[in-house]
Amino acid sequence: MMEEKTADIHKPDSGSGKDHNTKKKDKKGGARRELLDALEVIVLAALLAFFVNTFLIANSRVPSESMETTIMTGDRVIGSRLSYKFFGDPQRGDVIIFRWPDNEKILFVKRIIGVPGDTVTIRGGHVYLNGSDTPLEEPYIKEPMVPEPEMTFTVPEGAYFCMGDNRNQSMDARYWKNTYVYRNKIIAKVLFRYWKGFKWIR
Repeated sequence: MMEEKTADIHKPDSGSGKDHNTKKKDKKGGARRELLDALEVIVLAALLAFFVNTFLIANSRVPSESMETTIMTGDRVIGSRLSYKFFGDPQRGDVIIFRWPDNEKILFVKRIIGVPGDTVTIRGGHVYLNGSDTPLEEPYIKEPMVPEPEMTFTVPEGAYFCMGDNRNQSMDARYWKNTYVYRNKIIAKVLFRYWKGFKWIR
C-alpha cells in the first residue's frame, strides 16, 4: 500500500515539472518573438528614414549667419529633393541646398539671384539684372550691402548665381573660385527652417 501511495504522490509531481518546463519554453519563445518584432520595427524605420532622406527630403544645418534673418545661425532646414525633378526648374529667389562648387564635400545654403542667361551686376550696394537701371527688389536681405567695386557676372546655361541674405557676412558666389552652381549640384529646394524657430522659406 505504501508503494502505491508513493507512486501516486510522485506522478502529479512529474507532470507538474513538464508543465513548468513548457511554460519556461513559452516565455523564452515569447521574449524572442518580441525581440524579433522590435528589431523588425527598427530595421523598417531605418529603411524608411534612409529612403526619405535619400529621395524625398534633405535635412541640413546652417552653421553661419550668412542667411540671416531668413535662416538664423544654427537653424536646421528641410528641403524637397523632388521640387526640381518634378515641379519645374529652379527659380530666382529660391533658397537651395547645394554642393559648394569649390569643395563639393561641403553643403551650402544660399538664395538664387541669377538664373541661366542672366547678367548680374553688383554696383553701389545693389543688384541689377540684365542691364536694368532699377535695382532688384530684395526684401529678404538683412541690411543694405556695403558698396564694393562693381562686379558683373554672366550666368552660363545650366547654372545659377547664388548669394546669402546677410550680404555683408556671406561668403557667396561673389568670392568663390568657381562662381556658379550647376543644376546637377543642387540637392533640394529649402521649404522651411526649424530648431530655434519654425519658418516657411519664401
